[in-house]
Amino acid sequence: MKFTIPYGSTKLNLDLPDEQVAGVLTSHIGDLKAEGSEDSIVRAAMADPFGGIYLRDMAVGKKTATIIISDHTRPVPSKHIIPFMLEELREGNPDIAITLLVATGFHRLTDDKELRAKLGDKIVDEEKIVVHDSANAASNVKIGVLPSGADLIIDKVAAEADLLVSEGFIEPHFFAGFSGGRKSVLPGVSDRVTVMGNHCSAFIDSEFSRTGILEGNPIHKDMIAAAKQADLSYIVNVVIDEDKKVVAAYAGDPFAAHEAGCAFLKGYCKVDAIPADIVITSNGGAPLDQNMYQCVKSMTAAEATAKEGGVIILCAECADGTGGEGFYNALKNCESPAALMEEILKVPQDETQPDQWEYQIQARILMHHPVIYVSRPEMQQTIEEMKMIYAPDIDAAVAKAKELKGAGAKITVIPNGIAVIVDK
Repeated sequence: MKFTIPYGSTKLNLDLPDEQVAGVLTSHIGDLKAEGSEDSIVRAAMADPFGGIYLRDMAVGKKTATIIISDHTRPVPSKHIIPFMLEELREGNPDIAITLLVATGFHRLTDDKELRAKLGDKIVDEEKIVVHDSANAASNVKIGVLPSGADLIIDKVAAEADLLVSEGFIEPHFFAGFSGGRKSVLPGVSDRVTVMGNHCSAFIDSEFSRTGILEGNPIHKDMIAAAKQADLSYIVNVVIDEDKKVVAAYAGDPFAAHEAGCAFLKGYCKVDAIPADIVITSNGGAPLDQNMYQCVKSMTAAEATAKEGGVIILCAECADGTGGEGFYNALKNCESPAALMEEILKVPQDETQPDQWEYQIQARILMHHPVIYVSRPEMQQTIEEMKMIYAPDIDAAVAKAKELKGAGAKITVIPNGIAVIVDK
């Protein structure tokens, strides 16, 4: 059986004996047939917004508006969203002062080249753009307290705007349930203190902090509260296919629109687990596989269908390296994943460390599954230092996995691990 696995801007070819393939887990987003162009889908959503909330009407009488936009780690097709949001705001109020605020969350700052790739030269040259910095306390301000008890501190550009709106896209998220909507505020434009409080070890350890789960999810509860306290008033969120093209859009009330988008997506992404001794997956290619930090996401899909002790093979280019020094150092310097987990679970909420949530989930996976990483040769030492196994190509990875689990081991393939919600 032949497969193509996303990897950077290319794809890896995989050929497995039919009798060894336990199953293939894929989303059905590819079954969606978009009616019209990406632009027309977004325009149609904005013309029929949830809650009857029109952006042009909201702009009337406002002096300033901030549009929270996605950063370089998200494949949000901003070129098909932001121009229409700008247009409608100015249609309602030609004099409104608009700022685009880049929601970097806890990621590194987005650079000019990445902004131009995302937005196009015209918007970058003509619009006011601010890149959120979660580490710069002077640029952020406390506006409240979250249900968890963590202080809600957000970017002043968001807090001080007369009108706060956002763009985004909805995909399964490995501990927030789904991306999009409220996540543009927390973690998108929140201070590191708030992000770390929300991403504390107890919340990450919750059985409800999993892919596709919103009900009972303590992380989601905090995020909803953050969006409400920040007065996020309107969103345009999209669903994209595996080619990262818009296939559906949801606009208007930030909570109703997001809930509708999540329900729609879940119907296409939910799959039943097919337990196997070896699970092969990817992080969906560039830009989502740009670093190891982001790639923990797809490992959770493999984790959900792998048998206890089953081998996970992750294919990711990691063009940007590890993606977080704290993430890298915690795994490099720990005695074992189990010892690291024991240490993490003792950390109080207000002492959460940078990247702790990411290495907590990585440690959880490594406690039960060997992970073989297919990546660039330059990543070998780093991968091995982080308690994983390096493979130069996918065939070598499969061979190593069979050495561990037997020549006849059954294999489940998840071509794009972040596109599915695996139901155990």
